[in-house]
Order: sequence, then C-alpha cells, then structure tokens
Amino acid sequence: MGVQGLWSLLEGNSQIYTNIHFRDSKLVVDGSSLAHHIYNMANLDQNHGGEYLAFQVDVQAFFKNLADCGIKPYVLLDGGSGPSDIKLNRRIDLQRKRVKKIPDALKGGKIDFYALFTTTVFEETLNDMKVPLIRCFGQADGQLAALAREWCCPVLSTDTDFYIYDLPEGVLPLDHFQWDSVKASGARSYISCKRYTTSSFCSLFNIDHQLLPVFAALAGNDYVNLRDVKWASYVPAGNPTMKFRTASLVGLLSWLGARKDETTEDTLTAAMALIPNISQQARTEMRTEVQNAMLEYRLPSSSLRRFFSEGIVPPLPPEMSSRVPEWVPASLARGDLGANILDYDILVHRRKFLRIQVECSGLQSSNLTSRPIRQVMYGLLLGQREGEVEEWDRDGLELIGVKVQPLVQGAAQTLRLDSLPRVGLPTHSAG
Repeated sequence: MGVQGLWSLLEGNSQIYTNIHFRDSKLVVDGSSLAHHIYNMANLDQNHGGEYLAFQVDVQAFFKNLADCGIKPYVLLDGGSGPSDIKLNRRIDLQRKRVKKIPDALKGGKIDFYALFTTTVFEETLNDMKVPLIRCFGQADGQLAALAREWCCPVLSTDTDFYIYDLPEGVLPLDHFQWDSVKASGARSYISCKRYTTSSFCSLFNIDHQLLPVFAALAGNDYVNLRDVKWASYVPAGNPTMKFRTASLVGLLSWLGARKDETTEDTLTAAMALIPNISQQARTEMRTEVQNAMLEYRLPSSSLRRFFSEGIVPPLPPEMSSRVPEWVPASLARGDLGANILDYDILVHRRKFLRIQVECSGLQSSNLTSRPIRQVMYGLLLGQREGEVEEWDRDGLELIGVKVQPLVQGAAQTLRLDSLPRVGLPTHSAG
C-alpha cells in the first residue's frame, strides 16, 4: 500500500537513487510484493483462473539468478492485518474498487486481479527450492524492516512504506531490480539495480530524519488523510507544474523543511492548526490518529534472525497465543498452513476479506458456495461462543460485510484445533 503519491514523486526526482551492482549479500524480501510483481511482469492471464506453471518457472528463475550472484534471500509474507487494525478503511476501499472493475475484467482488461493461488504457488515453489521463508503472525512490514536493519542488508519491495524506515542499506525498488538480465564482471555476476536511502531523501528535500514518520502520516498514507489542508500552496515558487498529488507532497515537504529545527510534537501542533473548520475535539482526535500512524514506523527488535539461523519460531502475539495450540506456530511460520486457513484477522478481528473473482456480476458471488466450509473452519478456530465472523464479499457490484455464524456440528463436534494433527483420515468400506 504505502505512502500514496511517493513513488511518482521519486520517479520524477531520479537523482535520489544510486545505481549499484548488487551481489554477494543478504537480501530481505517482501514476499507479497515480489509474487505479484513477477506475475505482473510476466504478463500472465489474470482473468481466467491464472497461469501457474509459467508463473512458477519465473519464480524459479528469479531465485536461481539471485544464487548465481551470491545473493542470499530471506522472504517474509504477511499473516494478517496486525493488532492496530489501522489499515481497515484502506483495505475496504481497495476491495470496493476491485469489485467495481469486474465488468472491465470480463471484457479482457488487465486490471490487477491477481489469480487466486498466486501466493500459494509462490510459497510452495520457495519451499521446494529451500529458499528461507517465514509467514509472519500479522503484518510483516515492521519485522521485515527490523531484520534488514539488524543484518545491515537492503529490503526488496514495491511498498513505499519502507522508504520511511531508516534502514542502513536502504531499499531496492523492485521496478528497478533487473533480475532477468544478470551481468558479469570478470568471474563474478551481479544484478543492476537502484538503491534508495532515507539520507538521500532527506538531503534532497531538506528535512530532518525524525520528521519522516510525520511526513508519511500527514501525507495521507494507509491510515489518515488530511485532505482539507492545502499542502500544494507551500510549493516553492519556480517549481515545474506537477500532478496534484505530487504537488501536495512537495508542498508538505517544503513546509516540514521550514520547521526542521522544531521538535516532532511542535511540528504536529503546527500541522493540526492548519486544518480548517474543525472542532477542538476533532482536532485532538486527528492528532491521535496521526500519532498512531507514526507508531507504525517505529522499528521493533527483530524476532526473526533466530528463526532463519536456528529455526526458533518467533512467539505469537499475546492476543493470539491463548487461542492457538502448540503445533500451529511452527507450521504457520514455515508456510505449511496457508494464511487463508488460519490468519490474524479471523482469530483476533473476527473478519475475513474474501477474494474478489472475475465472474458475472449479475449472479451471486461464487464465494457463497464455499461458505459452509468456512463456517466449519471458523467453528474449529473460534468455537460457537465467541461470536460471528464478518465476511467481506460482493453483492452485485457492491462490497458488503455479512455476519457469518461459526458452526460446530456433526463430526466437527468431536474435533478440536489442538487435536487436528492426530486425527486420522476416514476409512471407507469396499461396498
């Protein structure tokens, strides 16, 4: 998701990047970004179920080329939304936009409908290739950035949220990572790419490092949006004409640059004072929302290094640990359990975003056919006493949330989540 408009701003200021020959290094990889990037770049079908064999071939080629260059990848995948639930409105908005695009997809348009099993095939291919992989318990961004900082290696991603974290080796944008044209220098191979660092960003726009989280929050990233503040009015005179979104970011950066000697709190107070036609209570609530968004960029201590070096599974978040038996964390972390089966959103938020498929929008959603199976799954995970699960799906071309009751009946009455690994397959008589 990231900071909206930041990618366009940086592409218009390409001097911010450093051209490098990347080789002989660890690399922390944003797995979700990479899977969808490879699928997109291969120009594979997105509207008729997916071209998984061709996708698998490209995934294998990607990691083989990394190995040829002495690059050791460590791949992290998201496992849900995380405890703050701060991205909920953004997720709903994105899902609603996908629903509206179904008619265009039916006509053959390429509109970023990722094939249903893209991530599953990606995960299984990496496990077959013995590429180090972990599915995080919740959102992966913070843990991914923390691991890159601890190992002093870059992050590979398309997510501009990583452009806000202060990482010593920066970010390698996937769009500039030329993995499919490995080159050689003598006996050594390398991948040509561009590197982004926060020091280059702060130098170009003349702002203090500590104000980067403030910039991301005020810019209206996944969490907040101060649309009523006319940041574009702070663009210095003489700047070339820009798109509105880019002009707003440039104006915000110019405003922050003029205040770089102030504390973060003073800067926030000044920003809140710019919001027109708002009550003091609403202003206070907006400040709290901005501060919560800033906390998302505070790096935790890494809990993943020992997983990759010693196989020690990171502890579950407290809000999950009381609900999940001992056998689950290791299987989930290794990717043996797909996030569609057991994820943070279901266990903690009682919510499930169902995949929007390319299908006749005049008919009912095909997800309805599998709802009874999901209800049994919810029953195994939650039991019947912990309330309903809200499923987000389409009704025609509208996105709706529907409350679904977990089911514990029939054979499921004799099963518990902690006993599933010991349950044998059913036997059938010859007759």
